[in-house]
Parts: sequence; C-alpha cells; structure tokens
Amino acid sequence: MITKLGQKFTDGFTKYMPSAYVFALLLTLLTFVLALVFTDHQPINILQGWYDGFWSLLSFGMQIVLIIITAYCIAQSSPVKKGIDYITKYIKTPTQVYVIIIALGALLSLISFGMVVVTAILGRELALRIKGIHYPFLVACVYFSFNGWVCGLSSSIALLLNTENNFLIQEGILNDTISTSYTLGATLNIAMIVLFVVVSPLLIWLLIPKTHEGKELKDLQTSLDNETHSVKDEALSYKLPYKALSDALNNAGWLQLTVAALGLTYIIYHFATKGFDLNFNIMIFIFFVVGMLLHITPMRYSIAMKRASSNISGVLFQYPFYAGIMGIMLASGLGEKITNTLVTIATTENYAFISYLSGGIINFAIPSAGGEFAVIGPSILNMVQELSTNLSPTEVTAMTARASMSVAYGESLSNLLQPFFLLIVFPVMGKGIKIQARDVVGYLFIPFVVLFVVQALMVTYLPY
Repeated sequence: MITKLGQKFTDGFTKYMPSAYVFALLLTLLTFVLALVFTDHQPINILQGWYDGFWSLLSFGMQIVLIIITAYCIAQSSPVKKGIDYITKYIKTPTQVYVIIIALGALLSLISFGMVVVTAILGRELALRIKGIHYPFLVACVYFSFNGWVCGLSSSIALLLNTENNFLIQEGILNDTISTSYTLGATLNIAMIVLFVVVSPLLIWLLIPKTHEGKELKDLQTSLDNETHSVKDEALSYKLPYKALSDALNNAGWLQLTVAALGLTYIIYHFATKGFDLNFNIMIFIFFVVGMLLHITPMRYSIAMKRASSNISGVLFQYPFYAGIMGIMLASGLGEKITNTLVTIATTENYAFISYLSGGIINFAIPSAGGEFAVIGPSILNMVQELSTNLSPTEVTAMTARASMSVAYGESLSNLLQPFFLLIVFPVMGKGIKIQARDVVGYLFIPFVVLFVVQALMVTYLPY
C-alpha cells in the first residue's frame, strides 16, 4: 500500500512539477509579488534588492562547482574505481544499494553536506555494476541521504552561534557565543542523527518501487560521452608518435606530485593548528590535492577535470536566481515579516515548533541555512528572549540553541521538496541521461511527510 501511494505521488510530481530552473523563476515572481503586497517597499527598491542579491552567492556557487568537479575527478582515478569494484563484490541486490546509500550518505553528510557528491559518485558506480536498480529512485535516495548534514560538523547555524563576534553578537541579540555542546552535542541532535542514519533507511526500504522496467541507468542513458575509455587511455592518445618535450612535461608525474606534496604539507599544518576545522574551502583543497595524487600526471588530471566539468551548467546559471530571491527577502523585509507573524503565536511550549516551521517555509525562498538565518535568526532569538525572562542564563542558552537548531532541522527537511540542492547531485548522477527534478522529488514526498511529523514531535517534546 505504501509503495502504491508513493507511486501516486511520484506520478503527480512528474506531471506537475517543472524543472529546477522554472521553479526558481516561479519563486522569483512569487517572492516579488508577496514583497509588493505585504511590505511598504517600492517596486524599484525590491528590484534593486533582487539585482544586488544576484551576486551575493557567487563565491558559494563557485565552491559548489569546485566540490562537484574535484570529487568527481577523484572518482575517475584507477584506485577509486578498483575500490568501488571491491565494494560491489559484497553488494549484490538493488535493495542493499538503496539502504546502504541512505545510511552511508547520512554518515558522510555528518562530515560535510558537500560529501553528498561522494555519495552520488558511489551511487552512480553501483548503478553501472548492479542490475535491477531503479535509477530515479536511487537518485532520490542519494538526495535524501544528505538531509542529516544539519546535525554534523558543517551545520551552518550551530557553527555561526559558536563563532566569535558573529553578527548576532554585534547586533546585541546575543551576549556571547553558544558552545556546540548546546547544539550539536544536545540530546535532541543525537536523536536526529539516529533518525537519519538508522530510521531513514528503513523508511526508504518500505518505499522501494516494485518494478525497475525501463528505469535502469542503461535504459536512460542518451550518451556515454567518452568515459568508456579510462582516463589513462585517453591521456596516452594525446601523445605524439615521436619523443617531444611537451609530452614529457604533460605526463611528468614528478611535477604534479611535487605540487601535491606542497598542498599535503599545508593540509597537515591546517589541522595541526586549527583542530578539526573542516570548512568548505579546506575540503575543496583536500579534494584538489587527493585528485592530483591519484591521477599522478598533469594530462590525466586535466582529462578527469574536463569530464567532471561537462555537466555543471545548472549550478552555474541557477544559483544567481536563488541569490536574487534572497536579495528580495532581505531588501523588502519579507522574510522577517513572515517570521514575525509566526512568532506572535509562540509560547514556551511551542516556540521550538514555530522555529522549525519558520525554517521550513523560508527555505523555499532562501535555500541556504546561513543566508536564511541572517533573515529570520534575529526574530527567532528575540522571541526566545521574550519567552525566557524568568529563566536562568543556562536555561536561556538551552532555549536559544533549541530554537536555532529547530530552524536548521526545518530548513534541511524542506530541501526534499525544494530542488535547489539537486543541482549538486545532477552533475554526477545525471551525466549522460535526461533527468529533471520532477523525476526524483515525488519519491521524497512520503519521507518528507513522515519526517515532518516525527521531527515536529521531537523538537517540541524531546528533552534537550
């Protein structure tokens, strides 16, 4: 019954949900109209905010592009392909693939949400090797698996609260930083990790489609590009039929490995001096260096990078539109107004749920945890201050942490229906096939509903 219900939702999303780009355009228009109707700002001011916002996520967009292509580049190396071949000896059935991808992806996401690229690479490679895999459902599994990043080391809001002199302290909303022991180390967050790593695979197991006919990767592929040949073979094909200095340099392993050694030295220094500070930049740098070490020569690395970069157009041109939506929300104050409306009904019993709901709603327009919290964070924390006037400082800190993490949980969950971050998965799993958000999101609707109910109860009633 659950599988049939899931298929009905999938068919509905396939019929009615537009592409991720059209979704961004519709959200742009909707946000613009809402800003006109519900705020006092003039149209030209809202347009100015949209234009200014267009460029606000360029550095973040570039980080996303680099983490995709560097991770995919690593996956094309001979050692990694041999490792995946070894893993597939122990994974025999599609069901095992779905469940392992969810559990492993959830664990990797606790390191960084960018690790979803690694999960996507493994998922695609398994789909190439194991028969009977329903590929769109597998893409949904990969996307679903990164939902738990909000509980881990790259949790933007938790890290922000623990950052010295953050904007909340500068604006007088917080008096001091909040330790991650109140956020990532809280009982609520540990329970959320169990939900993602243990319960989610069981939920996905109940929703596995009954048939894979016409949905395997080989059925969907429209082109194989040139990846039927190894990177090493393609590198050899560029060689001249006679000895040449240019070929010697292009294939000089010593040259690339020497530069990689310099990079490795800095990575060791970084963690030795800063602890386990795994931010986006150092993660990308690690991927760069590991790729250089695995591919050995400049020519092989260049070919792997070229292949990895061939399907990232969605990221490049759609990110600015979402940044523009964030610009409208900031310039008009629409995001703050929506949050303030919800906050007016908050009590000491439901404040965490109000925070959770606010995070989920605003995320559709601002699918970036840090950007979203910049918009609604002050209202949420002011709400906590008003509700906790007679409490001790420790209790106020605990309430603040709970409300903030509830925003993060809501933001993360609504990504299941917001196709923004599918742009990270599609360059890897969509390579050589025709696939859109509508082919994937339908499989996530029931998990979204189930997790919404479970998480709402957890943030409201679970001891912190």
